[in-house]
Amino acid sequence: MKADRRAALVRWAWRLLPVALVLCAVHATLAAIVWQDLRERVAHPPTGQADAALVLGNRAYLDGQLNPCLANRVARGVELARTGQVGKLLMSGGEDWEDGRIEARVMEDHARELGYTGVVIQEPLSASTRENLSMSWPLLKAAGAQRVIIVSAPSHLWRTERLARASGFDGAFEVQYAAASEVCGSPPPFLFKGVLREPLAIINNFLSGYFWHRDGASL
Repeated sequence: MKADRRAALVRWAWRLLPVALVLCAVHATLAAIVWQDLRERVAHPPTGQADAALVLGNRAYLDGQLNPCLANRVARGVELARTGQVGKLLMSGGEDWEDGRIEARVMEDHARELGYTGVVIQEPLSASTRENLSMSWPLLKAAGAQRVIIVSAPSHLWRTERLARASGFDGAFEVQYAAASEVCGSPPPFLFKGVLREPLAIINNFLSGYFWHRDGASL
């Protein structure tokens, strides 16, 4: 019986091997696309003026400390404001399921710690990149923004740009993208773990239909 079970498992493994190879190839292709896009965005930061920077959230705390990946995004937004490239900041991020912290509040607190004294708008409800865009949209309109710089990790911006196109966000606003530092305190072998993780989110968004055009309608 054990021999039969082993033989059956081997047969199933051989049947699944082509699927596994295709999935690995898709993942590798998407990772290469994200990597190339990351390099381009880091090498060519936005140069135009904007009314606001939309800083996309991430988990607020790790191991009891401010998540350096989130801190990098906030620091990039503050930098844009300090140089006069944007007039205000919108922090977008809802409640973390791990500890109940509101990302937008933590983001504003960190911006103040960095010495930013300008206008901050909080969007404290979103739970995904797609919701970052959809829930920030009316807040930006209410603030009179017409030009927006979206700030996030460089490995995150390829997917963000496609979500903005599909939703009509980049039709409602003149949009640029600014890359924060991808270095989040990880040791060198995991320096660009976002590049390896991001293809899974891309596949999920694609299968969910989030990349399909919605005739300019809000998400």
